[in-house]
Amino acid sequence: VTKLKMPGNFKSLLDQQMFGPSTEALTESDFPVQSFKPKVQMPFKRIPGQNPRKVEEERRRRLYLSFDIAELLASKGIDSNQLMPRHYDPDNIPPIEETKDSVFPIYLPLKVFDNDEYDCRTPEEWMSLGLEPGSCDRKPVPGKALLPTDDVLGHEDPKSQELVYEWIDVGVLDYDKETELYLVHKTDKKGLVRDEEGRPIFNGGITREG
Repeated sequence: VTKLKMPGNFKSLLDQQMFGPSTEALTESDFPVQSFKPKVQMPFKRIPGQNPRKVEEERRRRLYLSFDIAELLASKGIDSNQLMPRHYDPDNIPPIEETKDSVFPIYLPLKVFDNDEYDCRTPEEWMSLGLEPGSCDRKPVPGKALLPTDDVLGHEDPKSQELVYEWIDVGVLDYDKETELYLVHKTDKKGLVRDEEGRPIFNGGITREG
């Protein structure tokens, strides 16, 4: 009886065995797989003539991933950079020809127009998407937030005229019931949610040290 000897280049041999496309997620991600699943209100037992539940979930997942909120707003003639109220500057009032229909600058926050009556999930349900089966750590939930491109000036003066606001990919870390605000963290170039030391952020950024 001889003992099986593992070749030294075993991993390279496996990489060469490519038999075609695969559905395996090969890209690294800090988001749980279930956080991308849409909410589908269908019976688990398929009714004759209807699509299976998993098929409908996959179709909606692909459909929702194809949407871009910046493009949807632009198609309606809405400039996302103008959605955030700024400091009133009487010395730099644009002429009526440039303001189109609006003469007065935007001064009301988006929260005034927020309506959650038709939301498919509560904030607690959204945050629970970061929990993976068998794990006690809550991962970030993927989302998009209207944030300033300049983080330093954005924290110092969010209503500065010099700021440019864009829809940015973020990881939602936590939710505050009292303020009804979400805590988000911008993703890096690879789409990961990492701290300053490059470590994944769990449980809203709360560690044993605080």
